[in-house]
Amino acid sequence: MKKGFTFFDVLVGISLMLIVFLGIFGSFELGMKVISLSRSKIVATSIGNQKLEQIRNLPYESIGTKSGFPEGILEANETITRNGIDYQVSTRVDYVVDAVDGIAPPEDECPSDYKKVEVKVSWSGKFSGEISFLTDIAPKNLSQECAEKGGILSVSVFDAFGIMIPSPLIEIKNPQTNETLKSASPIDGKHYFSLATSTYKVMVSKGGYSSEQTFAAGDIFEGKTIATPEKPHPLVFEGQVTEISFSIDKLSSFSIDTLSSWQTNFFSDSFLNESKISEKANLTIEGGKVNLATSGQEYLSSGYLISTAISPTDLVGWTEFSFTDEEPAGTDLNYQLYYASGTQWLLIPDSDLPANSSGLDLSPVNLTGLNKTIYSQLKIRANFSTLSTSTSPTLYDWQISWKTRTPILIPNIGFSLKGQKIVGYDASDTPIQKYSTTSNSDSGGNINIDNLEWDSYTFASNETDLHLVNTNPSPQPINLSPNASTSVSLYFEAENSLLVTVQNLESLEPIFSASTTLSNSGLGYEKNLYSNEKGQVYFVPLEPTSYALKIEAPGYQSTSTILSVTGDTSKTIKLEQID
Repeated sequence: MKKGFTFFDVLVGISLMLIVFLGIFGSFELGMKVISLSRSKIVATSIGNQKLEQIRNLPYESIGTKSGFPEGILEANETITRNGIDYQVSTRVDYVVDAVDGIAPPEDECPSDYKKVEVKVSWSGKFSGEISFLTDIAPKNLSQECAEKGGILSVSVFDAFGIMIPSPLIEIKNPQTNETLKSASPIDGKHYFSLATSTYKVMVSKGGYSSEQTFAAGDIFEGKTIATPEKPHPLVFEGQVTEISFSIDKLSSFSIDTLSSWQTNFFSDSFLNESKISEKANLTIEGGKVNLATSGQEYLSSGYLISTAISPTDLVGWTEFSFTDEEPAGTDLNYQLYYASGTQWLLIPDSDLPANSSGLDLSPVNLTGLNKTIYSQLKIRANFSTLSTSTSPTLYDWQISWKTRTPILIPNIGFSLKGQKIVGYDASDTPIQKYSTTSNSDSGGNINIDNLEWDSYTFASNETDLHLVNTNPSPQPINLSPNASTSVSLYFEAENSLLVTVQNLESLEPIFSASTTLSNSGLGYEKNLYSNEKGQVYFVPLEPTSYALKIEAPGYQSTSTILSVTGDTSKTIKLEQID
């Protein structure tokens, strides 16, 4: 019986051969790269050494680049072709200030002690590369040293703590054309630039860091004309060293929340259990309903129910008490509010809460007149009674609301942000901030502002009728450290505002993402917001007048109402679920 190769055997064989040949090809390609790079480096080294030898044999005064400084006969950039490959040769010459001669600036009348020459040879192609060559060339004597023209600009770059920044980018520019004349990235953060006698623009930067630069009178910065620059362009004098320093550091950011200075909180019970009841008598609680208990087939004549203590934190003031109940003919259900006085619970007198002693019957009950200091804790009592043994009143839910200092996020609030660092002054001697912007929080009441320089910043409201009343951290200005992300809370307040809370009619649970539209056609005002996880939306600032309020939520019947806004107004809207 003859046996042949199966498809699987052939596939395995091809795979093994492919692996072997790929390995061979990879090794061959690596070898070619090494050979090509070695050949190019040998040629580049030869070109660089030839260039240095030519420079060393030139007169000292001729060593410099054409139209550069120091000026000489050397080409700053040229192309040399060898073996079909173009090599780019760049030459740079700088004076060096060196105290090795025993004299240091400012006493050194000839600070250009010697010349440093850097030659870079680079090539492109599949296997590109670059080689650098450095050499120092000293004058023969002091007379030759002092014969050189121009001066030295010493640039130092520090961080926020006075430590030198490694490898910053320092650019020397022509102030009129903004052309870059020289640049350097010194490892130690300091560099000496040899320059002709003139005025220069200096810019300092580094990736991920802030930047700094010099300015001239008349320069435009962020649309403003600088009359007196804070850091003017330096002037390089003949035979002198001009020193200038800059301070940059890692960038930072603010995470900003825009918030109200108050909100409404609730105590509510829809009687699905007895967790919010401190005492009851002759009552049954079942399925979200409270009824008189029965004896046999007959209802008891009376009973009562008392809530647990309602003890708000950061209480600003009570707002209202509301309830949902049913009173068939011959039955009665009324309510009373008690307050804590030491270890006792006493009935709030009618002078502070009218009709409390006889029992409250109409919902809602206004509680804004209660003194928050005296009435810091409350309890609710419900009194049930019937004249018929076959009928009972029914309580479905009750709720007390109050204002608290706990804030709520406000969306789409405009504010300004200014740093304290300045670039100069305008013609009216008004400071021109280095950083100044306006911004708006997003639909969630938050915004991140990135790429900020370390500084002290001040926030302010951009809204005419909306006031920034507090910040956290506080007080302003708020310090922002280098390489930091700082959270900031901005608290706003208006003379007139509206806080709407949307709840489920039966459970009193908040309804999230309910579409809430407030409008007034006469004012040309219309704004739509979506309720947060607490079922709340905050409209601010508002005029003291009447508004149309429309609320819609998936799975619920929509509702519309007219309400009046005066001062800090709160409104609770309960939506009925669609069966």
